[in-house]
Amino acid sequence: MNMNLWSQQLVLVMLGGALGAAGRYWLGGVLLRHLGNGFPWGTFAANLFGSFAVGFLAIWLEGRGSAALYWRAFLIVGVLGALTTWSALMIECLLLERSQRAGLAAGYLGLTLAGGLLLVWLGARLAAWIRPPF
Repeated sequence: MNMNLWSQQLVLVMLGGALGAAGRYWLGGVLLRHLGNGFPWGTFAANLFGSFAVGFLAIWLEGRGSAALYWRAFLIVGVLGALTTWSALMIECLLLERSQRAGLAAGYLGLTLAGGLLLVWLGARLAAWIRPPF
């Protein structure tokens, strides 16, 4: 890849990432204030919106020429990558399904969710184990 092209895309990813992270912070705060903290509404809403948006953008940008590389970097990798926790997972599942590998997509999704749940639990247990007492 041309280094100039890569550098331009990197800047777009960083700018989009800043917007996506700010959007996630804002959305989480708004939903926390309006709906309370009994459910992670901010993460839930960001992930569902991001899943829709990444699916839409991936197809909408298909075949749009070289400008699509910049839009993908900014919107998909940057904005949605920072806004969501799983836009990459969802687009990968969509791409697997579109390539006639729906079984692999389902397995990947299941393993990712189960593995993520196990690892977040293990990480929490490790942190609790090594944390010095207060």
